[in-house]
Amino acid sequence: MKKLVLDFPLQLQEALIIGKNHKFIAQPSEFSNVVVTGLGGSGIGGSIVQNYVFDKLKVPFIVNKDYFLPSFVSKSSLVIVCSYSGNTEETLAALQQASKAKATIICITSGGKVAEFAAAKKLDCILVPAGMPPRSCLGYSLVQILYTLGHFGMISNSFEKDIKSVIKQLTASEQDIQKKAMAVAKKMNGKLPIIYAAASIEGVAIRFRQQLNENSKLLGWHGAIPEMNHNELVGWRDDASDKVVILLRNSNDYERVQTRMEINKKIIKKHSATIIEIYSEGKSYWEQVFYIIHLTDWVSVYLADLRELDATEVKVIDFLKSSLSNS
Repeated sequence: MKKLVLDFPLQLQEALIIGKNHKFIAQPSEFSNVVVTGLGGSGIGGSIVQNYVFDKLKVPFIVNKDYFLPSFVSKSSLVIVCSYSGNTEETLAALQQASKAKATIICITSGGKVAEFAAAKKLDCILVPAGMPPRSCLGYSLVQILYTLGHFGMISNSFEKDIKSVIKQLTASEQDIQKKAMAVAKKMNGKLPIIYAAASIEGVAIRFRQQLNENSKLLGWHGAIPEMNHNELVGWRDDASDKVVILLRNSNDYERVQTRMEINKKIIKKHSATIIEIYSEGKSYWEQVFYIIHLTDWVSVYLADLRELDATEVKVIDFLKSSLSNS
């Protein structure tokens, strides 16, 4: 897993090549909505892109993580199907529904049944390299979602320049990122993680939580600000010395959100002495987002080391899938 995390900038570079070279079958068109359907490591790219396009798209952008698509999906919908393995049963069910609804479908996968379905139906299928854990392939899937939106004229191609800058930034900062990540992992070790971030980057907080789940084998939760200020904040009243709070921050977060975070810190400090703030680096959205993602990916694998666990192993998920296939 460490090698996969280390190679993340190279993955982004390869993802740009894959996206640039894909020849779309579907022609540019106008849609009434966009749905990205996918789960786990295959679907998290959709959640992060959803934050990015929040103030850019004029139509709803929905991320679906279930067997069923929303009832509004129709021939005027763009459905982006993300399944790294190509065999995710929930995503395959959603793919069938998208096809019946006559939606425009773009598949992003490494192969499997999704690729077979796309070939049979003559759908766009963007193939990414196979043989890795889905959670380690965020760069591949996320970049293809951006190229898909760009192809249909929904966003500009400025993301290409930004991601090239990300590659340079992460490569140049690699040693410093690893050093910071190890320091964070040591402070987190032995405690239950609680992650807070601005709603504008909630997808990044979800990504971090999922990486802690799968790589570090830890339970934990996340909350978005300002939403958690209207409910979860009330729960901070008992001793929480067994917990660690991680704040994911950008220096350009909305000023009222930054004010809320500072007030939250004062409240939380009364109950938990361990609060870690991780600030992004970079100017563009993608520089800031990928900096935090790369750093927190390292945190998750370093925590696995500190807990003397194999970051790659996900036997319980394998057991679940095996049990489902036999039922």
